[in-house]
Amino acid sequence: MSLSVKEKSHIRLMFLGAAGVGKTSLIRRFLLDTFETKYRRTVDELHIKEYNISGMKMQMDILDTSGSYDFPAMRKLSIKNSDAFALVYAVDDAVSFETVKSLRDEILEIKEDNKLIPVVVVGNKCDNKGELQVSSKDIVSTVEVEWNNKHIETSAKTNENVAEIFSELLQQANLPSRLSPALRRRETFPKDNRAKPPMNKTNSCTIS
Repeated sequence: MSLSVKEKSHIRLMFLGAAGVGKTSLIRRFLLDTFETKYRRTVDELHIKEYNISGMKMQMDILDTSGSYDFPAMRKLSIKNSDAFALVYAVDDAVSFETVKSLRDEILEIKEDNKLIPVVVVGNKCDNKGELQVSSKDIVSTVEVEWNNKHIETSAKTNENVAEIFSELLQQANLPSRLSPALRRRETFPKDNRAKPPMNKTNSCTIS
């Protein structure tokens, strides 16, 4: 079910995708406006941002997941507790889009096949189109026509369309459009940036 801002001012975004597609790079680009060329294997990390705009308080959690998915029970719990999903593949890796298909099926199963779940399919590394392995036309046909989901091509390296991922997810979740400018403000990670299991987070914000 889509979210209502009157009911909820706390949202969790979950980034899913195969290893190496750039999930962490997209999140770091959004939060820190930085890009690291060296690949580092990610463990699940929860990043928290808080906004206070026009008297409205909102907390946005961003769950960055490992591409290895060694703990299916933990992944399923994380999906169950998340509100919106960015499914990331790399345009230079055809296999990574097959992973997106599997993850989307899992989300629909866990969320009881609810078609209103906020989902954005993200084709990252569009700066590598010289090494394109997947057809953008075919991907768009699958994502936007068959699945009825939004498709965005991005580059964490050049910052192309990175903020649009977050704006689109919040829009799908029926959160107010006036939050969009705040998404472009670069802020640092919270001081306590250790990985936190989803079940440990209980904080929420209310609208003043």
